[in-house]
Amino acid sequence: MASIVKILRVVADPNRLRILLLLKGEELSVAELQEILVMGQSTISTHLSQLKQAGLVEDRRTGKSNLYRLCSSGASGAGILLIELLDRAKQEIPEAQEDQAARRQVLRKRQDKMRSFFDSVAGRLGKDYVPGKSWKSLAEALLRLMPPLVIADLGAGEGAFALLLAERAKKVIAVDSSAKMIEVGREQALRHDVKNLDFRLGDMEEIPIDDRSVDLVFFSQSLHHALHPECALKEAWRILVPGGRIVILDLVKHRFEEAREMYADEWLGFSESGLEAMLEKTGFLQVVTSVVHKEPETPQFQTLLAVANKPDSSREA
Repeated sequence: MASIVKILRVVADPNRLRILLLLKGEELSVAELQEILVMGQSTISTHLSQLKQAGLVEDRRTGKSNLYRLCSSGASGAGILLIELLDRAKQEIPEAQEDQAARRQVLRKRQDKMRSFFDSVAGRLGKDYVPGKSWKSLAEALLRLMPPLVIADLGAGEGAFALLLAERAKKVIAVDSSAKMIEVGREQALRHDVKNLDFRLGDMEEIPIDDRSVDLVFFSQSLHHALHPECALKEAWRILVPGGRIVILDLVKHRFEEAREMYADEWLGFSESGLEAMLEKTGFLQVVTSVVHKEPETPQFQTLLAVANKPDSSREA
């Protein structure tokens, strides 16, 4: 921040005070300041240059223009003096009130431009590319909202999902029937120094996990590989604590027979009603199912999500 003498010299000009008052509340471009103050570009740029040299404003590049704002290092004595001067100037400069009204109008235009963009893509936002928006980033964000739980990932494969879960979970037990998958998963966990991820070789229908020892069971595109899905659900019930939850992501029932050979699928997905019935027969309550995704390419596989709860101890008894 500039010295007090330099501040007093620079702000002696009423127009520079008007600019500082505007930048105190919002970042603005030269074009926006032109519109508010009804001044030429060269005049605005000259004032901004002097204010910047005095250490009163700073700028940042955004797209093809710069946005200016009041200098952030305002905790010093000189900075406090500047804030006090601006508060006084607000009462003494006749144009200050009109400037603030014009600034609000400029900001509304900025918002309208953004709103216009989203209006133009309404109805296809999920189908078009949006920078930075991905299911992985969304999953990472949602996982961080989970409380620390003991989680079983059944049919975990190489453990990509289990590694994500382990970032937040108290402990993750990843079970798979392929010794090679387990080996790769353990190597990945070791490489990433993940210590709360336990890979176990075992079948979904004979899970190597103690009774009532996990809070949450995940079947992520694995239940259709079980020879007897009902047995896998009973095993999930067994290892869940009372009040625990089961989450299933799988395929909606389809007719793409080639999947049996291509992906070693035992079942060609499940219908919503069929999966719901299996869960309820096992004893799960509050069963909710929904189709959450449909692939655009043939054979247009759809993803089915099912969530259900194991009764707490009082209800289970």
